[in-house]
This record gives sequence, structure tokens and C-alpha cells, in this order.
Amino acid sequence: SLEEYRGTLADHKLVVIDFFATWCGPCKTIAPLVVEASNQPEFQHIHFAKIDVEELEAVSEEVGIRAMPTLVLFKDGKKVEEIVGPAPNALIEFFKKAE
Repeated sequence: SLEEYRGTLADHKLVVIDFFATWCGPCKTIAPLVVEASNQPEFQHIHFAKIDVEELEAVSEEVGIRAMPTLVLFKDGKKVEEIVGPAPNALIEFFKKAE
């Protein structure tokens, strides 16, 4: 829900949200890589979440999601970085920006 999304941003300093759609092929390619990164010791300070853009349209609209997959980095509740349709190589560099 929109409230849960806002609560997550309020409760965690660094949040990466993977905005996806169930019918999106590239989303299915990226998803396991995001999960793998979330389990890496160097990224334990980041809270990872996934949002289905069709189930939570209000959140997608608030964040300004226009394409999937989109990963968004929030710091202290504010959107600071996003990557649209990320290539696997770009993911690690994206997560490293969350310092």
C-alpha cells in the first residue's frame, strides 16, 4: 500500500525499490540479480523492496515510474537515483552509490 511504501522509506536510511510488472520479461531477468545483490555483505546496509506497478499504481505514480524494470534508490526518504531497464553490469555500480 501507499502507507507501507511511505513507512518503509521512513524506517530505513537507504532503500532500493525494484519496480516491476509480472508480464515484463526484462524484469524477470533482473529480479534474481537484485536478490543476489541484496544478500551480499557489502549491501546489507540497504533495505531492498519490490513493487508491482499494476498492484500499487499510486506508488508508481508518486515515484514517476514510466518503464519497467526501474530500480530507485532512496536516501533519507528522498529519491536520489534511478536506473531504468538496467543491464546486469550496471546493477552493482548502482548499489555502490548507496553509501
